[in-house]
Amino acid sequence: MKAGIIAAGEGSRLRSEGIALPKPLVPVNGVPLIERLICALERAGISEISIIVNEYSLDVRKFVEDKHFQVPIRFVVKTTPSSMHSLFALAPHLSDGQFLLSTVDAIFDEGELKGYLRHAQGRPESDGILAVTDFVDDESPLYAAVDASKRITGFSKTERSRWVTGGLYIFSPRVFQEIDPVLAAGVERLRNFLSHLVQKGYRIEAFPFSKMIDVDHLRDIQTAEELLRGHHA
Repeated sequence: MKAGIIAAGEGSRLRSEGIALPKPLVPVNGVPLIERLICALERAGISEISIIVNEYSLDVRKFVEDKHFQVPIRFVVKTTPSSMHSLFALAPHLSDGQFLLSTVDAIFDEGELKGYLRHAQGRPESDGILAVTDFVDDESPLYAAVDASKRITGFSKTERSRWVTGGLYIFSPRVFQEIDPVLAAGVERLRNFLSHLVQKGYRIEAFPFSKMIDVDHLRDIQTAEELLRGHHA
């Protein structure tokens, strides 16, 4: 399975709290976010990685290229208005089969990642399988309503449910059929694209993780480090 990494954000909240590094290079337990993620994907058996960075973060690209990872890595350099647009920019490199999409700041248990990939590979009929968690530690969580068959029936910012999305997504390239319709409709943000897919009848399912953390603030770094120490990572 191929993977795409969205590393095109500005990291403005971390910068406002005194961290001058580009977000993908912010260390957690001494390892930059993007290095930790790439290594986790390598160990999970991902065959190829495409990374999108913005035009002002070319030092992120240099950092990755200087590391000489074993997995083939390609870059898309483009400044995009949202994660949805970043996904669409990666589409040409991810359109030949089921693929994993990750935000650069997602922290999770690597063992659960491997189980997630195995599960998804056995569900080719699904249009999307989203990692969800009942650990809510985000200032703007996206709640997912999940039925008894683990199918996601809707998303909400305000209507609380047990599960929230966690920054890992496995999609069929079938979802790219919706690029033109959502752009024409003025849809923005990845969370709104997810809602669009559900409303259009795409089969989007949930895969539970234990704890997942998005590193948006200084306090998130401490929480992530505690999580990783608990998993001896």
